[in-house]
Amino acid sequence: MAIAIALIVLVVASILFHFLSPWWLTPAASNWGQIDHALDLTLIITGAFFIVLNLILAGLIIRFRHKPGRTSRFQPDSKKLEAWLIGITTLGIIALLAPGLLVYGEFVSVPKEARTVEVVGEQWRWRFRFPGEDNQLGKSGTQFVTATNPLGVDPDDPAGADDRIILTPELHLPLYAPYKLLLRSKDVLHDFNVPQFRAKMDLVPGSVTHFWVRPTERGQFDILCAELCGVGHFNMRGRVIVEDEAEFGRWLAAQPTFAQTQRPPDTTASAAMSEADRIARGKTLSEVNGCMACHSIDGKPGIGPSWLGLYGKTETLSDDSQIQVDDAYLRRAILDANTELVKGYPAVMPVYTLNEQEVDALIAYIRSLTQ
Repeated sequence: MAIAIALIVLVVASILFHFLSPWWLTPAASNWGQIDHALDLTLIITGAFFIVLNLILAGLIIRFRHKPGRTSRFQPDSKKLEAWLIGITTLGIIALLAPGLLVYGEFVSVPKEARTVEVVGEQWRWRFRFPGEDNQLGKSGTQFVTATNPLGVDPDDPAGADDRIILTPELHLPLYAPYKLLLRSKDVLHDFNVPQFRAKMDLVPGSVTHFWVRPTERGQFDILCAELCGVGHFNMRGRVIVEDEAEFGRWLAAQPTFAQTQRPPDTTASAAMSEADRIARGKTLSEVNGCMACHSIDGKPGIGPSWLGLYGKTETLSDDSQIQVDDAYLRRAILDANTELVKGYPAVMPVYTLNEQEVDALIAYIRSLTQ
């Protein structure tokens, strides 16, 4: 009897929690509000099954509870009962799957007027690429990835020369403009997810996936990785900024083309950079490249050594040798992290494609945390 009462209380409490809960979806900020309708239908169907099955179970427990002298009758087969169960279950599954399949069909059916942007995921950051004036993205491949070409754009493909390269995890999109998002991964399985857009899709290594979206609200919206992709997964974040067409055009025009990123760096300008500017650039690089996923700056333990007070410290390596943390060691640790591992920390740091000026900036930032 107590079990039956507990089941009834569970059903009533679940219904009350659903309608009185303070946690509700934020309004959809894209054209995919119909995904909410599919979710509502799923909740209605699964909720109905939950309520009915638990109340039936509670009723059966009460009706057939133990009484002295009562015996049970074994009935292994009931074709009528099986037919009802199969029929109801089949209808329920169809009702659950059909709306989602219809929405997914629209999700990947890109309208002809849609523009294109490429999303590149890697441990643990987002980067983007827009086509240039020719409206064509150049070819790409992991074999072309270098320190100055982190997106792996084919340098021999003329269509890629005017591509706009976005190395920060900030994607701008114009309001009401449909965009096809081409998704590719440089390493492991990731998932590009903008919850307010109701849009998400896996980035599968070795292939290019896609979906399309039309932003319908101005503002800033979080980009998350919805696939466990390693120790820094939680820090693989970015943001989408939806703005008017004019503002978007100005932002895109200010982004470097692929051809511009391939020019030799201005070492004179880098040498003339003040230490404060170099530190500020290093801080930005550490945030953009996901360094904070493993290294704290407040002394708290993490997956990697804390950067607070690290510079000048004597560390014990995995082979029990000791080394002083100076510019030379930090340079090696950034460019080839798994060669001289600090004892007690795993060899999980990915290979970063950073140029000399970026490495200098990161070292300056780490050094500043000791002063």
